[in-house]
Amino acid sequence: MKKIFVLDTNVLLHDPQAIYAFDDNEVIIPAVVLEEIDSKKRLADELGRNARTISRLLDKMRGEGHLHEGIPLPGGGILKVELNHKSFLRLQDMFGEASNDNRMLAVALNYHLEQQELIQSGREGSHVVLVSKDVLVRIKADVLGVEAQDYLSDRVVVSSDLYSGYVTLYVHPAVIDEFYSYRFLLVKTLQTKAALNPNEFVILRDEMGTSKSALLRVSQDGLRLEPLYLSNDPVWGITARNAQQRMALELLLNDDIPLVTLNGKAGTGKTLLALAAGLMKVEDEHKYKKLLIARPVVPMGKDIGYLPGEKEEKLRPWMQPIYDNLEYLFDTKKAGDIDKILMGLGSIQVEALTYIRGRSIPGQFIIIDEAQNLTRHEVKTIISRVGEGSKIVLMGDPEQIDHPYLDSVSNGLTHAIERFKLESISGHMTLEKGERSKLAQLAADLL
Repeated sequence: MKKIFVLDTNVLLHDPQAIYAFDDNEVIIPAVVLEEIDSKKRLADELGRNARTISRLLDKMRGEGHLHEGIPLPGGGILKVELNHKSFLRLQDMFGEASNDNRMLAVALNYHLEQQELIQSGREGSHVVLVSKDVLVRIKADVLGVEAQDYLSDRVVVSSDLYSGYVTLYVHPAVIDEFYSYRFLLVKTLQTKAALNPNEFVILRDEMGTSKSALLRVSQDGLRLEPLYLSNDPVWGITARNAQQRMALELLLNDDIPLVTLNGKAGTGKTLLALAAGLMKVEDEHKYKKLLIARPVVPMGKDIGYLPGEKEEKLRPWMQPIYDNLEYLFDTKKAGDIDKILMGLGSIQVEALTYIRGRSIPGQFIIIDEAQNLTRHEVKTIISRVGEGSKIVLMGDPEQIDHPYLDSVSNGLTHAIERFKLESISGHMTLEKGERSKLAQLAADLL
């Protein structure tokens, strides 16, 4: 049975290409959705960019025919801007206010009832599905008896299959002995069914139950298992406290891996490890000209509005978590000391991601914190800014998202992790054990 998909505004503002994601089915854009898109097109952020993109796509399709009559899509479906089916009478008793959401729901309900009448009369009808990223809209649709779904086409993986960056394999003790004798193993020696990615870490454990083990990294060509190059020596005073932190430092300090992604709960050490590695590479080894640290300006809870002062003063509340970690690394004693240190060094720059568009950034160690609050397009924009000789680190916690239409598997960080996991120039690590404090670890686990 063919389907009719009625799209909510937030789907198109999240992904303007969504109109092509429904195969050979009919795609309906209610007229009220065009009004909402029109109200967003002047915004300077990504919502405005997406509103302008979908406007241009629809205008291009307008040249192929009348949108209210239906335009054929490449996948065999039809796109239609719906001007009818907008009667609000059937929703009047349940949802008295004719808000934009309720007007869009009315279109979906009227389509649903019309198709049900066709099916009951023995004629061919279609199954109507409302697609929205708004949970309450989906709940309202369910109350009305209309099927509602989240927009899932942009998800690269289900939550349970997120790439961790390492795998634990149980092998015969002779395999571990062979590694320690020759300092490498061929991947085919393991005879494992699990596909190993370039720069993925492998923990070998004795299948006989002894304490014998080994920690290895898959080579960039994916054919060999090699030992870690780094010892567990401190990096700017920071020593890895668990295996995942040690593996993360291996990626952060490897100049042959220009893209590193880190994810993990609060307190697992993502920011501290990245800053320590960046300071070593910039200040000690002079591998990079500058350490650039940036994070998106997304508030947790109610926005505090406009802030007084110059750009640096406005950004300070948003960047304070970065300064807290820098104060720890530089072991400052008094308030304001870190500002004097950074001013004296001149090679450390703390920025908001607002100012990164249009830049080209060569020869720098770039750290992007809270990357889980970025969309796919924003992550693409950031990574495409990276110039020759630069290294970029994306990190965040996919479970702590403040963006209204992103979740743990549709955010930019997760998208980058999954898309780059097969590439030899990237590496990923999931940090699992909290090291901030026992209280912080319990809070991350229990709350």
